[in-house]
Formats: sequence, C-alpha cells, structure tokens
Amino acid sequence: MLVELRVKDLGVIDDVVVELGSGATALTGETGAGKTLLVDALVLLLGGRADQRLVRPGADQTLVEGRFVSGDDEVILARAVPAQGRSRAWVDGRMVPVSTLATVGSGLVEVHGQHAHQALLDPGAQRRALDTFGGADLSGLAAARSLLHELEVELSSLGGDMRTRAREVDLLCYQLNDIDGAGIDGSDEDERLADEEELLAGASARRAAVIGATAVLEGDAPSTSLPGIVDMLGSASAMLEEHHGTAAFRDRILGLQAEVVDVLGELRDVADRWEDDPQRLDQVRQRRHVLHQLRDKYGATLTDVLAYAEQSRRRLHELQSLDERAAALEVARDDAVEALTEARRLVGEARRAAAPQLAAAVEHRLRRLAMAQAKVAVSVGDEDPGDDVVFMLGANPGEPLVPLATAASGGELARAMLALRLVLSGAPPTMVFDEVDAGIGGEAALAVGQALAEIGRTRQVLVVTHLAQVAAFADRHLLVRKMSSGTRTVATVGPVDGADRIVELARMLSGHPGSEVARRHATELLAAAQSVRADGVGSGPAAATVPPVRSERGLP
Repeated sequence: MLVELRVKDLGVIDDVVVELGSGATALTGETGAGKTLLVDALVLLLGGRADQRLVRPGADQTLVEGRFVSGDDEVILARAVPAQGRSRAWVDGRMVPVSTLATVGSGLVEVHGQHAHQALLDPGAQRRALDTFGGADLSGLAAARSLLHELEVELSSLGGDMRTRAREVDLLCYQLNDIDGAGIDGSDEDERLADEEELLAGASARRAAVIGATAVLEGDAPSTSLPGIVDMLGSASAMLEEHHGTAAFRDRILGLQAEVVDVLGELRDVADRWEDDPQRLDQVRQRRHVLHQLRDKYGATLTDVLAYAEQSRRRLHELQSLDERAAALEVARDDAVEALTEARRLVGEARRAAAPQLAAAVEHRLRRLAMAQAKVAVSVGDEDPGDDVVFMLGANPGEPLVPLATAASGGELARAMLALRLVLSGAPPTMVFDEVDAGIGGEAALAVGQALAEIGRTRQVLVVTHLAQVAAFADRHLLVRKMSSGTRTVATVGPVDGADRIVELARMLSGHPGSEVARRHATELLAAAQSVRADGVGSGPAAATVPPVRSERGLP
C-alpha cells in the first residue's frame, strides 16, 4: 500500500508530505483547495501524461514521490515534470522510462474518477475481470494453444510443410546427381588435368626440340660438320689406350660415352612416342570445363564441392527419414486444432454465460449508488473464445448502452467503477476514487460511503469527497486547506481527528463549522457510520443503520 506521498510545486501545493495507512482515507476540503491535485500527483506517479501547466508558477519543476510497502518489500516511485523539457521517472532511485513507471505502478494503484489512467477501461482488463467473476477455466485453452504451437514449431524445424520438404528433396537429388554424375577423381583431379593439358598443348614443340638435340649429339645437325659426340669420345679413348698412366682418364671418357649413348636412346624413344593428340587434348579441356562448372555452383575448389555433396547427402537422408515423423505430426496437429477449437468454444460459452450475471451484479450495486435506472451490459464477441469483451453502461433512462470507456460523467464513471470493484476481485493494493459522489446525496451518499468502507476492509482506499456522509465512513480523515501568505497561496494537507473531524464534517454538512446543530448532526453521523463499520459493512442498506442527515447549509 501507499504509506507516504510527497508532492512539491504542483499547482497551489508548495511542498507537502502525506502519510497514509490501511483501510479507507477521506480527503476533504473547500472547493479549489487542491484535493484533486493530489490525485493528479498520483496519476503522474503512475506514468500519466505530464501537463507542464501544473508546475507551480516560479518553480523549476514539479516533483512527486511515493513510497509503497507490502510486507518486507518496499518500492519508491518518483516523477519530475520540469517547466520546460521532458519529464523524468525513477523506480527505487534508478532512472527509468516513464513507461516502466506505468508498468510498475499499475500493480500498485488504481485510480477511478477521471477518464485517464483507469485499469478497468482497458479491454484486456475487462476480459480478465469477466473471467475472474465467472470462474472461467482458461487452462484447457492455454494448454491447447501451447500444444499446437509446439507441434507447429517442430513441423517447421523439419523443413516446413510436406510440399516444402518435397521441393528440397528434389533439389538435393538434382544437385547430388549433378556432382556424382561428374565422377570426380579426387580433390586434385583438376590440377592433374591442368598438367596434362599443358603437355598436350606443347607436344609438337617439345618433339622438335628432342629431335634437334639428338641430331646435335649425333653430329647430324645442319649447322655443324663435326662428328657426333659419341665418335669424338671414342677417338679420345683410343688415343689414351696405349699410354701408361692414362687408364683412369680413359675409363672416365668411356663412362661419358656410355651415358651419352643412353641419353641418345631415350631421346629417340621420346621422339618416337611424342606425337600430337588433339582428341585427347579436347577431352581434357572438356573435362576441366565440367569441373569448372561444378566449382561455380558448389564451391571454390573440388574439395569444397565434395564436402557440399557429403553435406547434401546427410540432409537428404534426414529429410527422407522425416517423412514418417512429419506424417505423424500432421495428424497430431489436426487433432490439436480440433482440441483448440473445442477449448475456444468452451471458454466462449463460459464468458457469454457469465456476462449477464456480472452485468446484473453491477446493476444491483449501482442501485444503491444513486444510479437506480442505470443499465449495464457485458458484450462478448461472437467469435470464440470471445476475447472481445466490452463493459457497457447506460447511466440514465433512455440513454443507449455505450462502452464504459466513453462514459461522459466522471462521477457516474467512478460509481460504475466502484460497483465493479465491489463485485470483482483482483484489484491493486491501493484504490483512489475521485468525484465518486458527484451529483448524489442522502441515502445514496451513505451507500457510497458504506461501499468504500467495504472495499477498505481488504484494500487501501483514498477517496476525494465533498460529502460528509462519505467521509464519515473512512477510517481516517485528511483535510486540505488553502492559505494565503503575502503574495503566495499554498495548500496544506493534514489529518483531522476527534473534535477537529467533527468540525470538518459540520462544515461539509452546512457550510458553517461553528454551528452547534451541524456539529450534533456530524457527531451523530460519524458515530452511526463507525458503528456500521464495526458491525461489518456491506451487510444491509445503509439507511437501515445510519439515520438520514438533512442539509444544514444556511444555518447561523
């Protein structure tokens, strides 16, 4: 609950700190004293729209801080609205976006009476309220949605629907046939073919060079008349044959002669074998073209192409093995869709059954809140599960039912919200009602006060009121006073109790706080209201236990 609220430089408020307790608290004061400014401050604290015109003249900014306590947990919210520039927000001393402030605040406080910042005007909140009232079991719907989602995710992970997988299988088969059909002979096949192509392309030139070299060695070259090198080496060997001490040289010359003979034999063999083979050269070039096309499509090198083929083979095997699983999942998904349809139908029926009951319960509460002729309806969309829930209100006879969010009267809207909160559960810990007593009096005012006290038994309630009948039912009473000091006008907020509370209730009853008659009536009203609260609020019509209080305005 909200235990402390500080407001600085907001309108006529200079710097006030308001301490609040559990139960219901009434906030009263003369018209224009600044009561609603405290509600405005709370709206700012809950992420509401910042109006820089509310910054106190001469001040740099408006500052609002609130301390909320629930058991051992404490949350501090803060909002600053500068006279110029953008507002700032904090949660527990950490600066956050205003949207975060709104998210945190929505679970702490609910404001009723102004058209802005009311949780039950949100369509989602209205749907959840109807479900809570009717006890709708949403677990089946949630489970059906979850199961269908899981099946669709698994089907998607298999490669989409069956047609998508079939297209992928066809593509993989084509690509593997393309690669396997090429019959790649190792990752180095292209390099080996490149070497062969180079040999084949230069065969004629190499054969001519070999023949020329052979002719030179044999002495048959056209450019020389010298004997061949074999004959020359033979002559040299013969010259040394009969001379002592030359045997070693002769042996070496004979060795050279033998080596040259071997080289000449090999050169002649090569010259005989090396012939032009244009057909083989064409085959090599065509084969290299095929390999080049594979690299263009599947990888920069043949190694990459072979790796891609292996990867595709694994994927093809996986897809083909998924056919049976996919078929089973398709059947399961059809069953899940059917189950979801049934779950949606059941929830839709539950909501449509609960809608008139909720409307009747709210209408019953409104009759005691000076809206005896009000009509309430809860519209549920035709399409299951009936997520389109709208609370409708016709505040006066002859008026059409309109969405609660478009209700024109702030007081009527606040009372409608009060009636809803008396019927529904799940409200935030703190509830604020402003203008809830607009246009009512007498027994209706007593009923409003009793209703607020009833909510105050389980929630913290802050009500801004002009009626003593409402204020008398509160656990505590805060008075807002506006005072002038020189050229400044400031508002103060403080608790009133005992005799001071009687005086304030007398002022609210008659406009003359000093009137003895008004004070007697105020004393009687407060005692009766507190007696009703002590006996347990909400047990019967307020008029049965609290005597009617006539207006004493104009008394001396």
